[in-house]
Amino acid sequence: MAAIVPRPPEARLVETRQRGWVNPYAGLDAFDFVRQAPSPGISAYVEHFWVVTWTDLREPYEQRIISHPTVNMTITRDFHRIAGVIKGGFSYTMRGSGRVLGTRFRPGGFRPFLDGSVSRLSGRFVEVGEMFGAAGAALVGRVLAEPDSQAAVALVETFLQGLGPSEDPQAEEAAALVAMVEDDMSVTRVDELAARSGRSVRSLQRLFRDYVGVGPKWVIRRFRLHEAAERIHQGLDLATLAAELGYTDQAHLTRDFTAAVGMPPAAYARLSGHVAR
Repeated sequence: MAAIVPRPPEARLVETRQRGWVNPYAGLDAFDFVRQAPSPGISAYVEHFWVVTWTDLREPYEQRIISHPTVNMTITRDFHRIAGVIKGGFSYTMRGSGRVLGTRFRPGGFRPFLDGSVSRLSGRFVEVGEMFGAAGAALVGRVLAEPDSQAAVALVETFLQGLGPSEDPQAEEAAALVAMVEDDMSVTRVDELAARSGRSVRSLQRLFRDYVGVGPKWVIRRFRLHEAAERIHQGLDLATLAAELGYTDQAHLTRDFTAAVGMPPAAYARLSGHVAR
């Protein structure tokens, strides 16, 4: 098997763009968004913690998301749940004042906390209390009662460490392969990724299903759509973008983009002040 080199933790933590947020540049002055690195004891499983806070919104604000190939645990006054990989877009409407504390697990990083394939969670939301029992429900209560966000993150870290997860080489491999897809725009086909990994296509598909929750084809397409959203915002024409991202034609990119984002590229470009060409 070819050597797969994981990104070092600092490479995962310098990302500050709201990649995956639909039109993240609108209304951001009303929100405070921070990411926090996990401690060394939990960094094999958690990519980062993220906290969004807002105060006295005059009008409800809906933030739509183009999801990542990761499991998230989110705790807010409206819900407290484990989210598997969501294949479609989804949104959250914020009102008044509030805070969302999220734990983004590394691709494959939730597998040690789950007795079975991560694909069991794909497209689903599971209550923290249902997943982790009474201890999980108690965690939710403590996090919601803690006004200091850093202290709330520490509560989640302590809880996850207390579950005693064991490092898994296949989880590390899955995380490294997902990072490869995200970082290298030239990876546009599953057989290319399989060749780089030293696995057969079928073996690669099993690894992704069990550890990431979705297949490698979906992961490749999703990261290409993240790239498309960002570059449409910058004004790049669709035909050039489709070719660079490995789509057969502009129409194929438009179909995928519309399904994930909830609007065609031209409408998204107008949100960004550009006209898609």
